Amino acid sequence: MDGHRGFFLPAAGGQRFCLFHQPDEPAAERGALVFIHPFAEEMNKSRRMAAVQARRLAAAGYRVLQIDLQGCGDSSGNFGDAAWSAWVEDVKLACAWLRRRTGAPLWLWGLRAGCLVAAAAARDLAGPVNFLFWQPTVSGKLYLQQFLRLKMAGAMLDGDAKGLTQLLRQQLSAGGAVEVGGYVLSPALAGGLEQADLALPGGAGRLEWLELTSMPEASLAPAAQKYLEDWRLAGHRARARVVSGQQFWQTVETTECPALVNATLEMLQEEGCP
Repeated sequence: MDGHRGFFLPAAGGQRFCLFHQPDEPAAERGALVFIHPFAEEMNKSRRMAAVQARRLAAAGYRVLQIDLQGCGDSSGNFGDAAWSAWVEDVKLACAWLRRRTGAPLWLWGLRAGCLVAAAAARDLAGPVNFLFWQPTVSGKLYLQQFLRLKMAGAMLDGDAKGLTQLLRQQLSAGGAVEVGGYVLSPALAGGLEQADLALPGGAGRLEWLELTSMPEASLAPAAQKYLEDWRLAGHRARARVVSGQQFWQTVETTECPALVNATLEMLQEEGCP
């Protein structure tokens, strides 16, 4: 039986494209993961790595569901139609679909801004949930500002960048959409992103945080360390690891990072961490 298949999941206003990966021996399941992709062009840059990791996880005994959020990939709508609240509902929908098929421990696996969507969805989920974060974005407000600066970078080449970021924010606040790097950003998406943070619900779940760096002997940033400590105080078993490799979501060519794939499997499977 083929352990990897694509399908469309009915959702509000249309359908969401999903890829489902399952072990060859379901009786040996170790966990179930929902992958939440990153924002805009970072999603396209990351598709290869997400697929490689998902297949390795399935081979190791995990079920994995990858979902294209509203307006992304092969799902219904355009990016300009997307709303933050709809993305959160998409993740909850994916979790419900997976939970109907397995009683294995549930994980939300996010990449970059996908971690913010995962944290928001987790607050509405019943039952225990664990987290696997790849290079998490810790502040939606800061991420939105960086995204809008892509527009400013293009305008600088044309000599028309003064005050552009502020003008874009004013346009969004007034209910208008803006175009950045070929993506139309709606107020419904920008507003939710700007308010998003990595605050997790309390509980006794696990958090495995992995970051990529090309710098030798790099360590986790102080802001990330503070989040980890806050989650430990809230009851989570939170750990982090820095892995050497290219940040594939921003490279020009499609890039893989075998070290990240291996480190992810090691952290999930480590003895004493069910």
